[in-house]
Amino acid sequence: MTPLVEATNVTKTFPVGRNVLGRPRAWVRAVTDVSITLQPGETLGLVGESGCGKSTLGRLLLRLIEPTSGDVRFEGRSLLGLRGRELRGLRRRMQIVFQDPYGSLNPRMRVEAIVGEGLLIHKMGNRAERRAKVRELLDLVGLPPEAAARYPHEFSGGQRQRIGIARALALGPSFVVADEAVSALDVSIQAQILNLLQDLRRRLALTMLFVSHDLRVVEHLADRVAIMYLGRIVEEGARAAVYGNARHPYTRALLSAVPVPDPTRKAERQHLPGEPPSPVAPPPGCAFHPRCPFAIDRCRTEVPELLAGRGGHAVACHVFPVE
Repeated sequence: MTPLVEATNVTKTFPVGRNVLGRPRAWVRAVTDVSITLQPGETLGLVGESGCGKSTLGRLLLRLIEPTSGDVRFEGRSLLGLRGRELRGLRRRMQIVFQDPYGSLNPRMRVEAIVGEGLLIHKMGNRAERRAKVRELLDLVGLPPEAAARYPHEFSGGQRQRIGIARALALGPSFVVADEAVSALDVSIQAQILNLLQDLRRRLALTMLFVSHDLRVVEHLADRVAIMYLGRIVEEGARAAVYGNARHPYTRALLSAVPVPDPTRKAERQHLPGEPPSPVAPPPGCAFHPRCPFAIDRCRTEVPELLAGRGGHAVACHVFPVE
């Protein structure tokens, strides 16, 4: 089966500061040599600490930012070679739900204009048809039709995120990036939005990249999970494989921090020493080795390759390779 979305050896660097000649003083390596695929109808959970490059990778897959190197393909076509009308037409198939339900909605626009903006830009239907479509979308995400006439400040955080989801679905996309879509919400509201995304994924046959720092949330939604550390994928596999047989020490530490809903069971927390290295000056070898209790000499000099084993479970680790 041809992947719906495929990134091959994608790298993205950003300049930091300028000298007197206008040249960058340094470069931030936000994403380094990442290759991932998403099959039609699949949800991939992308997990990692803040600043590891998760959101940057999501925007690279949508070509909201340009990669420094590598390639991104959608339905077998390279996005990097598309321009103008051809790229605009393809953008209808790829949408994003932003993290902040407060900052991502224009406070000067009514909900009808926010949700229907994409329909207007792409000249889909007349005014009456667009209004009917907006109300249909609001009903789809659990909001009443009269919400179309109100402004964003009149809604709660969870309701605003539902508006953001409706906006993302307006053009009938097949691929959606949910960028920390529930991290700014209360826990009870998180569950409602997650259930909504789960339901929409099934009803609309969506392919989704779900970006999060919370493994507990990702377990509820994703078919496959990819763990990211300092711009690289360090472990990837089916949800059951990653949660049931985590190989990389970083993945194990993240899983140990997930709360256990059983007061009689004491979880063994694995504490990682130090802080994540700077992406401006990453350490040689495995980027995780300064914090890894199992690091060997090879880890300090050689970057581990992401190698797949049984069932496609892939790990980038010299000490705990794939089985």
